[in-house]
Amino acid sequence: MMSGPNKIALFIDGANLYATAKTLNFDIDYKRLLSEFQSRGTLLRALYYTAIIEDQEYSSIRPLVDWLNYNGYTVVTKATKEFVDPAGRRKVKGNMDIELAVDAMELAEHIDQMVLFSGDGDFRPLVEAVQRRGVRVTVISTIASQPPMIADELRRQADVFTDLLELQAKIGRNPSERPAPRERESRYRSHQVREREATPELRGNDSVLED
Repeated sequence: MMSGPNKIALFIDGANLYATAKTLNFDIDYKRLLSEFQSRGTLLRALYYTAIIEDQEYSSIRPLVDWLNYNGYTVVTKATKEFVDPAGRRKVKGNMDIELAVDAMELAEHIDQMVLFSGDGDFRPLVEAVQRRGVRVTVISTIASQPPMIADELRRQADVFTDLLELQAKIGRNPSERPAPRERESRYRSHQVREREATPELRGNDSVLED
């Protein structure tokens, strides 16, 4: 623990964290997650990044986004982009890497520790840049899955790597509790997880849905 107040900011790559927890077979309790890091220092910001399908009457991620907004998180969203893959299937894609990186650089001078919930190797240069500003970076993902959900270069760049599995007892949801928002998220994200499992390496929060 650093001397004096440890000013912390959380940066949560929403789709990436969900896929990682799903691989480890547990659900994130976001209220417990917030409490855990509030206990580690002064939590200045908890940012959650996710893409939303704007042209649907009802988006199943909305309840979670609304809950997070009213319970201590800053949710950063943007509309997804629709495209057709080579097989002719309609898919929707949303990448929040740039938004996360810009926010991290802007907050770097105000924090002592950055906690990044993602295994996306594209964030390695960001972690290095934040470190150059004197910020310690903790990356949370997992190497317990096969293949690992975290890119090796990102894990090596971090000051501290914490396996999400080690946090399960502290931030996992009790299986007997079934809050509606996270259940809706589960149904929404299952498409993304299937898409990600088909590829050997997780690529950030490129959320992909199929009809």
